[in-house]
Amino acid sequence: MAAAETLIQKIGKAVKEVAKTRSSEWWYTPHMAAASRAIDERIPLVDLVLEVRDARIPLSSEYLQLRKFPSSSRRVIVLNKMDLANRPRIKEWLRFFQEQKCMAFGVNSHNRENIREIASHPNIYVLDTPGVLPPNVIDDGICSKLALTGAIKDSVVGEIQLAEYFLSVLSLSNEYKKWGTLPGFETRQLLSNEGISNPDNRQKRQYPTDHTQDFIVNNVRRTLFDTVSSFSGCIENGKDLARLIEQEFEVLLKVFHLPLESEESSYCRAATKLLNLYRTGRLGHYTLDSLPSNGPALSPLL
Repeated sequence: MAAAETLIQKIGKAVKEVAKTRSSEWWYTPHMAAASRAIDERIPLVDLVLEVRDARIPLSSEYLQLRKFPSSSRRVIVLNKMDLANRPRIKEWLRFFQEQKCMAFGVNSHNRENIREIASHPNIYVLDTPGVLPPNVIDDGICSKLALTGAIKDSVVGEIQLAEYFLSVLSLSNEYKKWGTLPGFETRQLLSNEGISNPDNRQKRQYPTDHTQDFIVNNVRRTLFDTVSSFSGCIENGKDLARLIEQEFEVLLKVFHLPLESEESSYCRAATKLLNLYRTGRLGHYTLDSLPSNGPALSPLL
């Protein structure tokens, strides 16, 4: 991922700049501050802490404030959104947490089989908290991962930069290689299906996009496969990677059948659609955090 370092730094800088100009309340909102105070007060009262993290970023989504509490409490790390993460990588993370003597499980909160009702005999009291970011803006890498996974508003960084970051992740991974058997992109098919929509699909959308039909998703996959596979440069090189990303954007404009507008407007619309497909798991499964070589210092809540 060294070739994507420039994009990561650019996104991190954008987040820090906005946080600086909009004051700390933009990043660390009053409701987050209130939640943090409540956690401080209630941790000594609980027998078990369930720390819910994002399976796509098992380390970057850690709640650092838990590190300051004594080991008298017990913690379980719950990696949510398993359906969007790379399963082999998550298995490695679960083994890592176990080696650190920390209980960890992977779940998909949208799957009812992963959710169990809390018993009432004996009484079990649950103290829930909202998602909380660190009080201070963190390093570029964590900022970038939080932004790409949707924990930070897209408008802070810009959809185009986030889409470029995702394309760098995709191009440097093996996910796109799975799409080589898909049929090639057919302009006629795209045009003939223009305007067709499914009301049921619209209700399930989490991000604003009109291009979630299966045939369009398959066109996106196959087109990205062809573009990366036929690229003659070295994608580990920063300049070559930037050139590849530009080519990927150009073909995505055609696949999404965007009307002719200003280049920035068209790129922004393509980026929004691409991010939607990534965040709903339709362009592969990714775990952005790499296992630390020496292991991070985990919270003493073990």
